[in-house]
Amino acid sequence: MRGQAMRRLKMGLKLAAAALMLGAAAPQAIPLNDRITGDIAPVHDPVIIREGGVVHVFSTGLGEGPDGIIAHRVSRDMIHWERAPAPLAALPAWAKTAIPGSGNAWAPDISFVDGRYRLYYAVSTFGSNRSAIGLLTTPTLDPAKPGYGWRDEGLVVMSTPADDFNAIDAAFIRDRQGRDWLSLGSFWSGLKLFALDRKTGKPADPKAKPIAIASRPAPAGAPAPVEAPYIFEHGGWYWLLASYDYCCKGNASTYYTVVARSKAITGPYLGKDGSAMLKGGGTILLRADLQEKGRFRGPGHPGHFRDTDGTDYVVYHAYDREAKGAPTLRIAPLRWGADGWPTALN
Repeated sequence: MRGQAMRRLKMGLKLAAAALMLGAAAPQAIPLNDRITGDIAPVHDPVIIREGGVVHVFSTGLGEGPDGIIAHRVSRDMIHWERAPAPLAALPAWAKTAIPGSGNAWAPDISFVDGRYRLYYAVSTFGSNRSAIGLLTTPTLDPAKPGYGWRDEGLVVMSTPADDFNAIDAAFIRDRQGRDWLSLGSFWSGLKLFALDRKTGKPADPKAKPIAIASRPAPAGAPAPVEAPYIFEHGGWYWLLASYDYCCKGNASTYYTVVARSKAITGPYLGKDGSAMLKGGGTILLRADLQEKGRFRGPGHPGHFRDTDGTDYVVYHAYDREAKGAPTLRIAPLRWGADGWPTALN
């Protein structure tokens, strides 16, 4: 009897081990980025938010028609994606006047603030810092709901060649004290932070100098590739995401994403090794695989999303080497380590 009990115990352990192995191979264990499908390209500079049972992604306008101004996609499971109505049929007249030669909107940001969705977006031309941030608002993202409709709130921030920053890549955050902020910036002297008026979503003091939060010092006349700031809160820290090096070159893109943290929203933001974002530091969060095997190149322009179950995600684009370098939607859960730092589960 005792021998039979031992045999049954050993058999039970073997079956349990087999079950664990089967579980490891189950579909839910496959990385999210290996499962997402549908209309996921071209997607550049994505941001993500949930309203009820639908997850929305907004991104830089590419292509023809309204999707060529700001693109909009939806999913009910974060796996299968399809197009949705675009927020704008054409650029507002003020934007065309402010930025001659502009044709679409770049790098939108979406937040739900005091009962309305705020969509900040950039208008610019490539290589110029004559740029502007605009704002659209709506009470719902669902066209079938009463009250749906995007309202043009006009100009938020503008930069000109007389400024040392570039007003693109905006991202909104409300801090622990209830103060509203907008981070933005690309190249030039780096990434900036603007204090906002809580009611209007525009600068509290239009004449105030923005706060520097990241920079990549370089020799005189050399480019300083840093852009796409995004700040979010976790574990008593403010976390700053940003992209280094070059986007927009398809498979030749060298973009990658770094993360740093600060106890104060205004910084200083430091990497895990203590390196300062104001000096080109930070800790790498997203980087392409080795050239000889990597399909997705230049992962960057990150946004953060915290779902209703508390899971943190980073959404970004990368260039698909198997699709002629098409910018493609990528979404990775963040795992928080014992040291308090995130890892992207690609």
